[in-house]
Amino acid sequence: MTTTTKKPLSDIEIANKATMKPILEIAENAQIPLDAVEQYGRFKAKIDTSKISGEATAKVVLVTAISPTPAGEGKSTVTIGLADALHQLDKRVMVALREPSLGPVMGVKGGATGGGYAQVLPMEQINLHFNGDFHAITTANNALSALIDNHIHQGNALNIDPRRIVWKRVLDLNDRALRHVTVGLGGPMQGVPREDGFDITVASEIMAIFCLATSLKDLKQRLARIVIGYTYDRNPVTVGDLQVEGALALILKEAMNPNLVQTIEGTPALIHGGPFANIAHGCNSITATQTARKLADIVVTEAGFGSDLGAEKFLNIKAREAGFKPSAVVIVATIRALKMHGGVAKANLVEENVDALKQGIANLAQHVANVRNFGLEPVIALNRFITDSEQELKAVLQWAAANEVRIARTNVWEEGGKGGIELAEKVLEVIEQPNTFHHLYDLQETVEQKLTKIVQQVYGGAGVQLTDAAKKQLAVIEKNGWDTLPICMAKTQYSLSDQPSLVGRPTDFVVTIREILPKLGAGFLVCLTGDIMTMPGLPKQPAALNMDVAEDGSALGLF
Repeated sequence: MTTTTKKPLSDIEIANKATMKPILEIAENAQIPLDAVEQYGRFKAKIDTSKISGEATAKVVLVTAISPTPAGEGKSTVTIGLADALHQLDKRVMVALREPSLGPVMGVKGGATGGGYAQVLPMEQINLHFNGDFHAITTANNALSALIDNHIHQGNALNIDPRRIVWKRVLDLNDRALRHVTVGLGGPMQGVPREDGFDITVASEIMAIFCLATSLKDLKQRLARIVIGYTYDRNPVTVGDLQVEGALALILKEAMNPNLVQTIEGTPALIHGGPFANIAHGCNSITATQTARKLADIVVTEAGFGSDLGAEKFLNIKAREAGFKPSAVVIVATIRALKMHGGVAKANLVEENVDALKQGIANLAQHVANVRNFGLEPVIALNRFITDSEQELKAVLQWAAANEVRIARTNVWEEGGKGGIELAEKVLEVIEQPNTFHHLYDLQETVEQKLTKIVQQVYGGAGVQLTDAAKKQLAVIEKNGWDTLPICMAKTQYSLSDQPSLVGRPTDFVVTIREILPKLGAGFLVCLTGDIMTMPGLPKQPAALNMDVAEDGSALGLF
């Protein structure tokens, strides 16, 4: 007699089998006034923040991770599972997440709605077009490009040098062929020819502004500050000079309201904005986080990739702008990923290898140190896999005990909130204790001082060096008085350094800054390192090859 092993359900199969509550019920349970809810179908809504009263007093729990690997860590899954676990413990909790970008959805990473039994729903709609926010951001960005080219075509009253326009068009897809393009060809009626290019929408400065703006007034002021290029005399030209910030804000007006959805277990979730963390600042909107802080006692949120990217920017940029301090930080790790940081190939991860695991724990140690450098105490969420051996588990637990770090075994993918109870209990211990949270650098420090602190205290490197191009850009930044802005590093997510191949915990490396781009509307300086691209390309086998739609209209192949 033969037996067959039942194949586990995929994420989308689990999502499709889940029973969702009407969004008005979710809103009522979250004590959101009915007149603040604008329904987008039965299971999604936008929330009119002007009708949400009260102070933003909830404690913020930030979820970050070790340096990501192809083995996967499950940061969004743990974020959602932790919120569900707190909900099971009868805490007034909301989860605040970023919106997925179609670039990674159709590329290699897939969606960003969690996994297994720790997901936000409706998974299919959130991962695709959701409530249209990204389309609004894309439209506003490209409307500005059209207005710039029209201004030049109609006489160029602002004396804009077409060779020095820094504003690019955007598209929310990975399309390497659009990185460098030429526009305006075809004769005088088609505009003025010039070189241009496309970024992915989530790298747009308007995306960053969207996520950092605190009101429509603030939105317009930030839009007006965007530098679109320079005159023939090398003076900066802004959106305010073009006098189109009002039109751009009008395009974004509806999108500025955060989106309300739910987890599989009915925990309310606000999902809003989605800047990449390896290019931009990697956090959901301040509007969503602060709205959740008015409605709940605990807000669980996440920042992209590891603590060296998303968490560093969350703590140095978002928390500074919003004026709050986190109460706890969760670092997601897996034994599989730690073994990869110890040199094990992905194909061999099912084999026990305690020596490689111990070597890979060095990466986790750096992320723990990063959190503590900000005056916060971390909790490690050890995301369990069936292939983890008892000896490997014992090694991680012993390391955590020796270094006095709280650690909790989690299994939210398989068990939902129940699998995150231990983690939730340890998080509750931490948020009840005072902390000494502080920003890593002062804004009045020089740009090179800020960069050096990030590289030395967060990446564990020796220092920074600027290319000649970056030095020239820095001179312009200092001349215009923009050097007091915070730093937004654009760096590979795969390594603590700027070299993707240096996994684990590299030391004595120097990070090369090849460009420094002022983003006055967002309010930070983007420092580009390595070969990081603001318009990614598709992999050899993109996820889109496995996607389809069934006869009943349901999606196939999303993950």
